[in-house]
Amino acid sequence: MDIIVLQHIKVEDPGYIKDLMLSDGFNLTTIELDQGEKIPKNLRKFDGMFCMGGPMDTWMTKKYPWLVEEKKKIKEFVVDLKKPFLGFCLGCQLLGEVVGGKVKKSNPAEIGIMDINFLKNKKNDTLFSTFPENIKALQWHSYEVEGLENNKDVTLLASSSTTKYQIFKYQNHAYGIQFHIEIKNTTVNDWGCVPEYKSALEKQFGKGALKKFDDAAKVNMQQMNNFSTILYSKFKNEILKE
Repeated sequence: MDIIVLQHIKVEDPGYIKDLMLSDGFNLTTIELDQGEKIPKNLRKFDGMFCMGGPMDTWMTKKYPWLVEEKKKIKEFVVDLKKPFLGFCLGCQLLGEVVGGKVKKSNPAEIGIMDINFLKNKKNDTLFSTFPENIKALQWHSYEVEGLENNKDVTLLASSSTTKYQIFKYQNHAYGIQFHIEIKNTTVNDWGCVPEYKSALEKQFGKGALKKFDDAAKVNMQQMNNFSTILYSKFKNEILKE
């Protein structure tokens, strides 16, 4: 399988799922957009696309002009070519914009190990049908998608108390996941070195918050790794194979 990974900062890669893909012998093409790398013109050769998180926001096109081209390429891949797509956090918001939604500031920001509540649509979904009704996952975002109700090709699968679109899918091949279950033991400390992330964390919880957050993540790590394994397995066997 040939997978293209769109990254917006080096420390935010597909994490645990990346390890699973490499173990299965997948060929990963990583595009580090923040470093000026360009998305290939020919997207047909890729079997799937992962779009990861980042410290920028979807509307920051003046500061990060490559966001404009990225949105066009995501639309081509998902809407025109109808190829498999997984977007996490910023990647979720970019997919949301591409299929007609808007990105707004979350009130409040969601940072921490928090509850994700699945809706009844989950029981018939390819990726999430076997997930429990409620899971805990890492959140680290200040913006979210809204306004997808008018797109009949969008199905809402999970929400939280703050964010409606925690998981949504476009048709049956493209998923936006606002939270993080792809993380590994090193992730929180790696992300804590990013000034924007550290600032948001300390604004929410005060100084010294990083260690507490890291400890909480590690308590829930095995569960998140297990859910990542299920998500990856279903994506590989049920969606990529199509």
